[in-house]
Amino acid sequence: MKKTTTASFATRAIHVGGEPDPTTGAIMPPIFQTSTYVQSSPGEHKGYEYSRTHNPTRDRLQECLASLEEAKHCLVTASGLAATSLIMHALPHGSKILCGDDVYGGTYRMFSKVFHETHEFEFVDTTDLKKLGERIQKVKPALIWLETPTNPMLKISDIAAVAKLAKKVKALVVVDNTFMSPYFQRPLTLGADIVIHSMTKYINGHSDVVGGALMLNDDAFFEKLKFLQNAVGPCLAPFDSWLVLRGIKTLAVRMEATQKNAIEIAKYLEKHPKVQSVIYPGLKSHAQHAIAKKQASGFGGMITFFLKGGMKESRRFLENVRLFALAESLGGVESLIEHPAIMTHASIPAAIRQQLGIHDNLIRLSVGIEGIEDLKADLEAAFKKV
Repeated sequence: MKKTTTASFATRAIHVGGEPDPTTGAIMPPIFQTSTYVQSSPGEHKGYEYSRTHNPTRDRLQECLASLEEAKHCLVTASGLAATSLIMHALPHGSKILCGDDVYGGTYRMFSKVFHETHEFEFVDTTDLKKLGERIQKVKPALIWLETPTNPMLKISDIAAVAKLAKKVKALVVVDNTFMSPYFQRPLTLGADIVIHSMTKYINGHSDVVGGALMLNDDAFFEKLKFLQNAVGPCLAPFDSWLVLRGIKTLAVRMEATQKNAIEIAKYLEKHPKVQSVIYPGLKSHAQHAIAKKQASGFGGMITFFLKGGMKESRRFLENVRLFALAESLGGVESLIEHPAIMTHASIPAAIRQQLGIHDNLIRLSVGIEGIEDLKADLEAAFKKV
């Protein structure tokens, strides 16, 4: 099945890149766990020379992802941050970049501590189109970096509107689509130039692989990224590629199940006497609920809420969950819970965390696909310990 097929998302997730092996007929594609390939004569080969450059298993994964994101090209990498670094390497020295002010801590660390010597970064609120438009016209950036929803405050940026503003100054728009996955949101169809994913999260969905992905339509920029991937080396291993291919097959059903649970948990938390407030794009109380409905077909499985109290109460609560695992990361079939200020966003300076609203009573949930009553009971038991 070709990636240009008109088949449904769920069908493409299973069949694009998942065709039976033409040699043996194996229904599951083999893992080409090899580093190099035999050549019949110097420079004469069957399209594969070295697995850093090309690998048949990785090619299958890239074909599948390109289809799901409705992209022409895809590159998968050793991590989400490896994918981010390729984009940074591809920009000319001295490039100006406008980045959302509420992003994954690793992204903030890379931009502020690694590439700050080669590029200029400015962190802005990308949900405020008026102010963003003013900064775009003044700065004239080479690139605008969006997370939507953001991590961990779940702010929603209007992708189509930002892309329209960016085109006025010929800036590229990169959207980190990790929280939504291509099942719920496809930024390229809204005007974005590049989509990035941490495949570690929903795309793989089983908390057993670290990986990243880039999807785009521009031929020249793709070739540049592909050259850099081979030259710098952050490729995804064959076995990890195979695991993600396996995980993708259930992406559609997993995203539906996690969203169904997340909506129930969000409503439960909204009514809880020990909860100060809840942030979830699927709630009408969310500041950008209307935008979320307009540009995505769902709201995902991530919830942020503020517990009544401070650090003491937060620690007490987090130490008493049992079904929700206290761990970093997200997007697996199992439910996770974490404290952004101490865990995933500790690399962001305390003053900036406070400015963004990442306070000591902020809790982030990645809602899994367990039984909803079991999840509620686990949270309720922990609330009673606070």
